[in-house]
Order: sequence, then C-alpha cells, then structure tokens
Amino acid sequence: MATDGFGRRIDYLRISVTDRCNLRCVYCMPSEGVEWKQHDEILSLEEIERFAAVAVEEGISKIRLTGGEPLVRKGIIEHVRRLRALTGIEAIAITTNGTLLPRYAADLVDAGLTRVNISLDTLDPDEYARITRGGRLEDVLAGIDAAFEAGMDPVKINVVVVRSLSQDLGGFLRMTLERPVHVRFIEYMPVGGAEESDSACESAPVEGWTAADHVPSEEVLALLAEEARGAGLGELRPVLREAAPGGWGPARYYRVDDAPGTLGIITPLSHHFCGECNRLRLTADGKLRACLFSDEEIDVRSVLRSGGPEDVRRTIRDALESKPEGHNQRVGTVRRMSQIGG
Repeated sequence: MATDGFGRRIDYLRISVTDRCNLRCVYCMPSEGVEWKQHDEILSLEEIERFAAVAVEEGISKIRLTGGEPLVRKGIIEHVRRLRALTGIEAIAITTNGTLLPRYAADLVDAGLTRVNISLDTLDPDEYARITRGGRLEDVLAGIDAAFEAGMDPVKINVVVVRSLSQDLGGFLRMTLERPVHVRFIEYMPVGGAEESDSACESAPVEGWTAADHVPSEEVLALLAEEARGAGLGELRPVLREAAPGGWGPARYYRVDDAPGTLGIITPLSHHFCGECNRLRLTADGKLRACLFSDEEIDVRSVLRSGGPEDVRRTIRDALESKPEGHNQRVGTVRRMSQIGG
C-alpha cells in the first residue's frame, strides 16, 4: 500500500496520454492555443505502460486516462487493454470531451474500460460553441448516448461552473430524471497563468480566472434546490455514500425523488479535500506531479529512457514523500490544465 508523508493512502494515478485536443475550451487553454510538444517529448504508450506497471506494484490500483483529449491518441484502445491486464489494477477510467465516443465507446468497453467522465459545461448549443471555440453540442450528446449504448457504467458528466458563462444548471438536473447519469458540478479552479518563479509556493496572477468567476458549492446547491422545487420535483436530498455512484474522488451527491441519476458537487476551493487526496498525476511529457496546485514535478521521462524499474520506483516514492499536506488556496500554476492533464 502506497502512503505519502501524511499517512494518506495513494492508490489513484491520473495519466495524461496526450497534450493535444480537438477542442479549445476557454478555461483550459488561451485563445491562441498552446504549443504542442514534439513527438520525442511525449511519453510513448510503452513508456507509460512500464511506468504504470511499477506504480501498480507500489500500490496504485486505479488509473484514469486524460489529455488533452485522450481519444485523439493513436493506439489508445490497445493501450487500455494492456493497462487493464496489469495484475493489481481494479479499474481503468477515462475523462473525455465525449465527441469521439460514438466511434470508440464499444471498443473501449471491449478493452476493459467501463468508467467514463464526460466534460460538458452547457446545454446551449451556441454557448457550447463559444466555450469550446467551435465545438458542436450535438457531438458530445451523441457521445453520451454512445457511452450508455456501449454499457459504460458509471457515466458521469463534469460541469465546470463559471459565473460568467451561460450554463442552465436546471437543464443538467433534468438530465438526471431521464437516465442514470451522474452530473458533477466542479468549482472553477485557478490552474494556469502563473509566471515562472523560483518559488513554487508563490501566488501569481491567473490569465482568465478571477475570484468573481468562482461559484461556491453552497450557491450551486441552492440554485439546484430552487430549480427542483420550482419544477415540482420536491427536495434535493443527500445520497448516502453507500448509495452514491462508485468513484475515486471527493464528490458529494444529491438527487431528487425517483430520479435515476444524481447531482454531485466537487469543491476544491470552498471546502478543499486535501486531507483525503489519494492521487498522483503523470503528464504527457513525463512529469510526475503530486499535487495539481503545485508546480513541483519529478522528471520520469529521462528515468524511463535511461534507467530501470528500480529507478522508476524511486521517482514514485520521491513523489509520495514530496506530496504537500494541502494546496493552501494557491492561485495560479505555471502549466495550464491541458498541459497537466484534466
């Protein structure tokens, strides 16, 4: 069992398989985009698999593949199959914008992946196109359909709540009445935009993010409860942990009476959950991060290319030892979410 310096069990690894994406979401990357890494700067799938094999030996039992958009990575289906075959892996999941799921959902399930999180921040087609800088809402809705048709379970929708966007939270509530979809509202996090500095703990201004755009979870819950009452759906009731959709993160769930789906909230800022953090992150260019809000990274790529399994093991243990107790409300990181892995 892997534990960090504060006694937290670390059993969850998020792996970014690519820095590339077929969308350009406004809170994820700047309008001009980001400069893609060269081919030799990105970990090969074989290198990721070698790292994952050692991580599993160290106590990792759950892996989530992220990006960029992971489904644009060539060879992703067989990559899932090989990761799923690692002894000690309980489950493989993916976080995707959903637009490519009609093409890949059935093959992903055949390879051993059933858990999916789909990013969707609005149900208004015009607003979706604006947020994603050109994406089509109909594509991601087709992706949600494909996930259910392929038998994925659970199917979760991730909604980043940003005050300046038009998001119609009530529309997401109504989705949970139609089928067992689990919608999670995530507080907008100040990741990216920091100027590089010698101090990883030094706060810096964030391009795009402002405190005014942060919507605390209590406000989201109040809006959802008001919407439910106004629609005659009754009260929004907490879901007991044992009845909540299985997950590896900190969401708290609610539902209205007789709804097959649930509504969750994830509160990294208003009620941070650092004391329960169970994860490490591997970026597409081979940097191991122990905390999303810290710029401290350990170079895994060079170790994978010049060392052996024991050297890889040492990087994992170094990351566990360096994992901070909390993010201390830090604002801004040098790398953006698309570069870290969503």
